[in-house]
Amino acid sequence: MANTGNQKLKLLTLMRMLQEETDATRGLTMPQIIERFEAMGIPAERKALYRDLEALTDAGFQIKKLSTRPVQYALVKSELGIDDIMMLVDVVQASPFLTERKSIQLVRSLKKLVSERERKKLDKRVHVQGRIHNQNESIFHNVDKIHEALLAKRKIEFLYFSYDTKKKPQPRHGGKRYVVTPVKVVFANNNYYLAAYDDADELIKTYRVDRMKIAMISNQKATRCAAIANYGTDAFAYQRFGMFHGAPQCVTLRVSADLMDTVIDRFGCDVEVVESTESYADILVNVEVSSQFFGWLAGLDGKVAIRTPKKLKEEYRTWLKSLVDQV
Repeated sequence: MANTGNQKLKLLTLMRMLQEETDATRGLTMPQIIERFEAMGIPAERKALYRDLEALTDAGFQIKKLSTRPVQYALVKSELGIDDIMMLVDVVQASPFLTERKSIQLVRSLKKLVSERERKKLDKRVHVQGRIHNQNESIFHNVDKIHEALLAKRKIEFLYFSYDTKKKPQPRHGGKRYVVTPVKVVFANNNYYLAAYDDADELIKTYRVDRMKIAMISNQKATRCAAIANYGTDAFAYQRFGMFHGAPQCVTLRVSADLMDTVIDRFGCDVEVVESTESYADILVNVEVSSQFFGWLAGLDGKVAIRTPKKLKEEYRTWLKSLVDQV
């Protein structure tokens, strides 16, 4: 039994050694491994260590022989390289929908995928300053409950709130629970949204997932209708601004040449150009027309203008005038 215990200790020690000190580009030579065991007072011989490396490989660990002189042994912990992990760390640190605690937890987990040497690189990454963190960690519970409801083909219930002028969360819907059929979870504008069918209004509406409280699966069966069945295709055929619903329309926009990058960032490289010169391009886009769409246009200083339909141009002028009248 003593030998079995010593062997387990050796395997665990070897595993930890490889995990902490090696990666896909740098390993340990056999003399270095023996030296580390001796420093810990654990007897180790070359042949036995080769067998231990084979045992770890048979157990499913990716032990790699690096083409160096002398040969080095390394544990490949993930298919993700250090550049991939760095990018993920940057994304996590820059994500406003994550709470501070969740962000720290995820970065810590990502660091476990790399060696100690590579962790030092991650520690030197530039942190995003001035980022606003979400304060509601129940978002992850809510997303899980929504997916469970989708799988079970049930409705979902939740309380929903908005902030008042004193920054206090106030319940909506008279404090009564919303009971809706979940259709899809959408990530947009750095937030999670639930697209759900409301039986009373016979409409698909969107709800901010981080503003839900006490989400739970309802005993009521999910509604089945054409609006839900077509949502995956019809709803995303049109660009939505800020998850605000609006009437879907095909719109021709005249775009100044120096704003083409901005427009392609918004609508994608496949946007249809119907006419172009050196100074402008007329593009055809599908959008859900809302005040958010008009606000996006206004923020571009007139360098992106509506060409057609004419009725929409008039709606935009009326909207702009209403803003001026409020000043």
